[in-house]
Formats: sequence, structure tokens, C-alpha cells
Amino acid sequence: MEKKAVGRNYAFLAIMLGAMILGAVMGAVFPVVKDAEGNVVSAGATILKPLGTVFINMMFCIVVPMVFASISSAVANMKSRKRAGKIMGVTVGTFVVTGAIAAVIMFVLMMVFPPVLSAWSKIPAEEVGSYATIPELIVNFFTAEDFVGLLSRRAMLPLIVFSLLFGLAVNLNGGQETPVGRFLDDLAAVMLRFVKLVTYYAPIAFFGFFADLVATYGPQITESYGRALAVYYPLCFVYIFTAWPLFAWFGGGAGAVKTMFRHITKPAVVSLGTCSSVATIPTNMEEAEDTGISKDVSDMVLPLGATMHMDGSCFSCVLKIAFVLGVFGQRLSLGMLVPVVLVAVLSSVGMSGVPGGGYIGEYIICSIFFPQQMELAFPILVTIGNLVDPPATMINAAGDYVVCYIVSRFVDGKDWLARR
Repeated sequence: MEKKAVGRNYAFLAIMLGAMILGAVMGAVFPVVKDAEGNVVSAGATILKPLGTVFINMMFCIVVPMVFASISSAVANMKSRKRAGKIMGVTVGTFVVTGAIAAVIMFVLMMVFPPVLSAWSKIPAEEVGSYATIPELIVNFFTAEDFVGLLSRRAMLPLIVFSLLFGLAVNLNGGQETPVGRFLDDLAAVMLRFVKLVTYYAPIAFFGFFADLVATYGPQITESYGRALAVYYPLCFVYIFTAWPLFAWFGGGAGAVKTMFRHITKPAVVSLGTCSSVATIPTNMEEAEDTGISKDVSDMVLPLGATMHMDGSCFSCVLKIAFVLGVFGQRLSLGMLVPVVLVAVLSSVGMSGVPGGGYIGEYIICSIFFPQQMELAFPILVTIGNLVDPPATMINAAGDYVVCYIVSRFVDGKDWLARR
């Protein structure tokens, strides 16, 4: 990969981080000043908060049509029949299992090493399930009361389910050959470009976000983010050298681990260099062909994986939930394991295969766990997402190649690698 290409791909991330740092400095220089009774004497840098609020509002207006278009288009335009149906079933099942494993691992780590040790705010966060039974919570995960309810940003998971089923119906009705299929494909492309246009404003927004956060909450922020990264980065590399070999061995037998490590380097480097799962698809395809993986397997697994296989994002999802809970003075408990893992796995389906993920995961987390504190929770979640994006993308994208081993075992037999 050319150095210039890597530089271009990381340039915007560098600008975002620079804006966050500049905003943090502004907040530190001009903090909120209160009198002895707690009344605000000087607002300081918190006056810059509207810069971020504008960005949140714009993204709120985009998120619903973007999720619907991207997911329904992907499903509607799949060319799948009998064998492809089996491949898809095994593929999605594998994505769910590996994502759940990743989420559970991070959940345990977050209970042992919470990223935020003291609350930033006295505002109490809603407890998951505190106003609903488990059956009601499950119903709300997957459905809305009516169609209008799907149009709210607070119903992201039901919208994802609706989009999947709508796309499947279009696929059964002719898929890409139908006017609806072509419309969805074009709409998805338009919405991605729409998001890109709005994202150009993001550095200004995050300058305002961080000026407000640091002015309000002070040095606690630096310590908390440092603890989060100290857990996340080592975990990703431990996962590469433990989970990936196990998955490869399960999918292809004893010789598969050596073969996997021989072919995984290039996808890993490309994913780190581009911060994009979609951009890694061609490299993954090339390595899958050289490995001897059936073309119909790689053609199904790798594109689906670019938007649905997000082990690294499952790590970060649990980290984000634990982080914001800590901000509000709460901790993860074993009673939260099921809903947190469910959200981590299901929200990964809505992640876009472009750098930054389109902030869909952050919206889902907010809508489920922090619906009353979105304005504070959202910028914190997005910041963590930006900080962990490179290793998360590497786990997500290069891991798609490893999943091909597991799918090949169930589709082509245990000895597929020996017969290549």
C-alpha cells in the first residue's frame, strides 16, 4: 500500500483527534466557574456546546433512512439460492457466535477493570430493564408498535429487523432486477454520500463537544479514556493470536493455523491502513482464492462480513456501555450480561463498512441504554469509537477471512483445505 494512500485514509481521523484535543485545551483554559453554592458564575467554554448539538441533530435526521437503505439494499440484491442459502445461514450464525464471544470477553474485562472509576455527572442513568420485564425488553429490541414508531431514532434495532425483512421480500420478488431493488441500491449510495457531506462538519462539532466536556468535567476525562485504551488495544492483539488460530483450526484442521497466518497479514495491514472493512474486501478476496476457499463462499462471506461481522466493534460496544455507565456513577453487573451482549451483537449488523461506522452503533447504544442522556452520552461514545477504530477495523475486516474457514467446513466438508 502506498504511503500517500495510508496518509489520506488517516488524515480525517487525525483532523478529528486534533479537533478533540484543541477543544479539550479550550475547555481546560476556560472551565465552568461556580460559586460556593454551586451556581454558575462563568459558563466558560460550555458556550461552544451548540457547535456539537448542530451535528447531533443533523445525524439524527439522517440515521433512520440510512440504516433502512443500506441494510435492505444489501439483502435485496443478494444473489442466493439453495447452496447460497446454506452459506448465508452458516455465515450469519458464525458472525453471531464470534460476536457474542467477543462481547462476553470484554464484559468480563470491564467488570474487572472498569474504565471510569468515579462519576463525571450526578445525573442518574436509566437502568436497563428497570421499567420493563425481560419479555417486554426483548419485544422492544425487535419490534415497534407501528410503522411510524420505526421512524424514530430511538427504535434502531426494530428498524434493522424491518430493513432485513423488507430486503428479503424484495429479493424474493426479483431482487436487483426489480425497480424497488434498483431504487434501494441507489438510495443506499445516496445516503452514504449524504453522511459523508455531514461528516465534513464533524471536526468543528467535536471541538465544541470536547470544549464543553472538559470545561464541565475536567481532568477525569483524560484518566478515563486512558484506562479504556489500556484495556482495548492489548485485548485486540491477544484476540488475534488466540481466537483466530482456534477459529482457523476448527474450520480447517491442524494445518489451517499456519495457512491462516501466512495469508492474514495483507488483509490486516490493508484494514489498518484504510480503517475500512469495505476497502479490505478485494484483498480478502485475493487471499481467500489463494487459500483455496470456494468462490461462492468468499463471495458471500466477505461482503456480508464487511457490514455484519464486527468482533472488534462488539469489543468497543461493551467498552462504550461500561464507560458511559461509569460516567453516570454506575457499573456493569452480571444481570446486564444478556442485554449488553444482545445489543453488542445486534448493533454490529447496523455498522456501515466505511471509516467511523456512520455512528450507527452509538445511536443504538444511546437508544437502548441512555435515551434520556443522549446529548452527553453520544459524543463520549463516538470519541471512544474514533480512538479504537484502527484495531477494531483490523479485527472486523481481517477476521472476515478467518470466518471463511468455518463456513467452508460446514459447506464443503472438514477436509476442504486438504483437498484444495
